[in-house]
Amino acid sequence: MTASRTPTTADELRGAGLRVTAARVALLETVRGGDHLDVEAIASGVRDRVGHVSLQAVYEALHALTAAGLVRRIEPAGSPARFEGRVGDNHHHVVCRSCGVVADVDCAVGAAPCLSASNDHGFSIDEAEVIYWGLCSDCSTTRSS
Repeated sequence: MTASRTPTTADELRGAGLRVTAARVALLETVRGGDHLDVEAIASGVRDRVGHVSLQAVYEALHALTAAGLVRRIEPAGSPARFEGRVGDNHHHVVCRSCGVVADVDCAVGAAPCLSASNDHGFSIDEAEVIYWGLCSDCSTTRSS
């Protein structure tokens, strides 16, 4: 009887058909350890782990990891693209209008797509993306003071 082991980040990259590099491992770990990070924050986290990496390499790796379904890209209006490691479910986001902080919100109703379009125009809909907007608790407190 062999003991099963937890897949590593490298295993996940291989399983997605991607070449394993120190920068890709560091990038995936940075995204998963962060909270809706933008490209600059991800690049900084990767550099902290592996040294120099170009911004272009970070963009290319993010594109590959997003296409492979290992990270998710969100683009709140008026904000730079953000990336997260929570994939495989159909959750939504809430964004602060003042400071831009982003938080996850579980689906409002049931399983994916969790919302029904009033007219699907013949599409087979499998996901709904919702962004709630408002003020986070810190910004709400600041405004009411």
